[in-house]
Amino acid sequence: MKESTINILFETERLLVRHYSPADADIFFLLNGNPEVMRYIRPVKSREETDLFFEEIIQYSKNKPAYGRMAVIERKSNAFVGSFAIIPIEGTDKMQLGYALLRQSWGKGYATELSIAGIQYVFTKTALTEIFAVTEVPNLASQKVLLKAGFTLHSTYTEGTKELLQYIFMKQDFQPQNFAATPV
Repeated sequence: MKESTINILFETERLLVRHYSPADADIFFLLNGNPEVMRYIRPVKSREETDLFFEEIIQYSKNKPAYGRMAVIERKSNAFVGSFAIIPIEGTDKMQLGYALLRQSWGKGYATELSIAGIQYVFTKTALTEIFAVTEVPNLASQKVLLKAGFTLHSTYTEGTKELLQYIFMKQDFQPQNFAATPV
């Protein structure tokens, strides 16, 4: 798949972040149908459920082009790495940053790179003055990523049987010179 610069929302040294296109349904299922990837995110979806969800995210991005779920592509190989999101926290008016990476992309620093670049994107390309991130208590890897990116713990709460940690990054704490992303 050849990337169009028009479609790219932001980039890092190693990654491109762009809106999903209708041709991405198969790669989107690679994430949403994978129990290991979805472990701390949401229940695994069937192919049919994923296709319906995919249609919703395509429409969301059309309606709110600065937000939504986005495809993450490795620059060097042009391979799909995972998904990045700037979406509402369900049941609130708060926006959250999130990511899901294919198993073969774990341990490469992509989550931290995406989080740092995502913060820059949020505070230079949207009107948001704060961005949240949510992780389950047992998800220590994501907690480390969020702290490295500059988030601070905001609150803890329970959703069903899950204990969740909510992190926050305030625009007033954002210093562009500390960020290596290039919003397009």
